[in-house]
Amino acid sequence: MARERIVFDTNVLISGALSTTSTPARALEAAITSGDLLASTATLRELTEKLLSVKFDAYVSRDKREALLLRLAPLVDIVAVVQTFHASRDPKDDKFLDVAVNGRADVIVTGDGDLLALHPFRGIAILTPAAYLDRQAQRPDQ
Repeated sequence: MARERIVFDTNVLISGALSTTSTPARALEAAITSGDLLASTATLRELTEKLLSVKFDAYVSRDKREALLLRLAPLVDIVAVVQTFHASRDPKDDKFLDVAVNGRADVIVTGDGDLLALHPFRGIAILTPAAYLDRQAQRPDQ
């Protein structure tokens, strides 16, 4: 069976970094094992800026947050965004739709209600981390 192509929104990745036993962290691990992670320069920039923000210093050391970025870097396929979309109620979320469509993603993993309201978007599933894990558990190759 072909590997899934997966887009994670920034907040799911940050939630996973803050608690390595959380559902977002488990969803990311499942995706790394069985799929291909997709991002754009815009989504990676947002992740880096937010994850390295001083507001997270009290929760997780900067070293651990930097380690997550270093771990993800070789695992992420950078998608060139040729076609852009303006479909989300929150325009800041459109960049994840851009990555998904341009990267021919199978799924977007998010906890954002504005993105979840678009499920499915152009044939791309938009799932919470828990729903993504449920879907993975039902795949025949798992």
